[in-house]
Amino acid sequence: MSIPPESPSEHNEEAPEQEFHSSTHHPPAPSGELFDITTTVDPAYIISLIRKLLPENVKHGERSKITTSSPPENEEGQSWSIDESENMKNVETFVKQSVDDKFYCQNEREDVAVGEEAWEEFGCILWDLAASKTHAEFMVENFALEVLLATLMVSKSARITEINLGIIGNLACHDVSRKKITTTDGLIGTVLQQLFLDDTACLCEACRLITLFLPSNESGFLAEALQPEHILCRILWIVENTLNIQLLEKSINLLLAIAESKQDVVAILLPPLIKLGLPRSLVDLLSVEISKLTPEERSPERYSILDSILQTVEALSVIDGYSQEICSNKELFQLLVQLIKHPDKAEFANSCVTASVLTANILTDATDLALEISQDTLFLQGLLGVFPFASDDIEARSAIWSILARLLVRIQKTDPSNLHQHVSVLTSNSEVVEGELLIYNVVDSSEDHRSSTKLTARTFALNGIVEILSRWRTLDDHMKGALSMEGCYVNEGDVDKMLHYCCKYTNKWHRYTAGGELMKDPIID
Repeated sequence: MSIPPESPSEHNEEAPEQEFHSSTHHPPAPSGELFDITTTVDPAYIISLIRKLLPENVKHGERSKITTSSPPENEEGQSWSIDESENMKNVETFVKQSVDDKFYCQNEREDVAVGEEAWEEFGCILWDLAASKTHAEFMVENFALEVLLATLMVSKSARITEINLGIIGNLACHDVSRKKITTTDGLIGTVLQQLFLDDTACLCEACRLITLFLPSNESGFLAEALQPEHILCRILWIVENTLNIQLLEKSINLLLAIAESKQDVVAILLPPLIKLGLPRSLVDLLSVEISKLTPEERSPERYSILDSILQTVEALSVIDGYSQEICSNKELFQLLVQLIKHPDKAEFANSCVTASVLTANILTDATDLALEISQDTLFLQGLLGVFPFASDDIEARSAIWSILARLLVRIQKTDPSNLHQHVSVLTSNSEVVEGELLIYNVVDSSEDHRSSTKLTARTFALNGIVEILSRWRTLDDHMKGALSMEGCYVNEGDVDKMLHYCCKYTNKWHRYTAGGELMKDPIID
């Protein structure tokens, strides 16, 4: 939403009664001379917009005077000085009274309400303004949250509710205004009630707002509000049943935010979510998204959903007490293998990288699963194909080397036919492996990296490649020729080249140990 270039005061002077019947109750903002500085958005205009969002009064009740607070400093450190004598003439009185479980507000003089179209216009302007830290702080200090809460509780318009939640969501992006949200009585509870609406746009904004809160210092307050079973059930129901791509992504990101939250939040929310079937839901969602990667159904707008699901599962896989439930899920493991084996990774490369990390996590706890994929040459081909997409992610590349180390130690014991197939896959990816080693040659020789598990996994994997290639060279030439004619061609020159640089790197790395002794090969169960 763009803000009109003319100032609100000029606009009101030109057409004081053409747009809003309530304009007589909301005098135009003071002229620029009343402010210490010139701003692109007149602070009094923001106050005027907030007042125009006040819902129509329905009942009388106890009144509490609203006064404008001291304006905050702007981005340059200058203060917004407002003529309080002028503003005090136009203060509103909120009336809080429960009538049919609704919340009402009343203007001190008479009813103040604008039509839905006008409300949408004003609300969208505030929605945009709330993205600015300075504007956000000014808004909450001038009772924007109380007005938004009042509107949320009486509005029957889905669009107005969506804008309300959007404004609060933008306010939640800033520390000061976010803290004010938690101290506004009843606001968080009212926001969570919006999760039970059937409007997609409202649900998207509600999920976004909650997600923004979870990484913050106020997350504990929100976690306690989210804890009731019916709320968590509703979140899972939305994730499992929505057909709207945007809402699916927002709701999964909410689950991801929970899984990546601080320990106290995880302790509050994860046990009931696990009990309600979160792992099963994630696996089902993953299955659906992977099934849509066919050329006929593939949709780029779904790739971020696939990645968010995988990130959520990955986050759960490293949390003490929950990793076993993830790692013991064979269906999940098979889906990850299927994704890594996918021949066309470029469009959803991030998901394949995440799947590799998750697979490495699973194999750490469930080492027996490595045997199931050790003879799968398509998996080996797919795994090596992930390297180019993980060039900027040291942890992901370390995970790939870890998987390779576990596979290659088992491939060494295979029959000549399978050995030949694996050598064919390795040599066809020779440039990928060599490029991966060259990129981090300098990094890996650093003191901090020499004894790390990252270096260890890579060294063990390279030793495995050397053993496999060396064993292949001992095969009878006639057997090599016969196996190559079966469709798995292996060029001996490629084998020699790969052996050369793998030996070069393993010999160099063997010199790096904490005690000055050579590293020994691992025994991987």
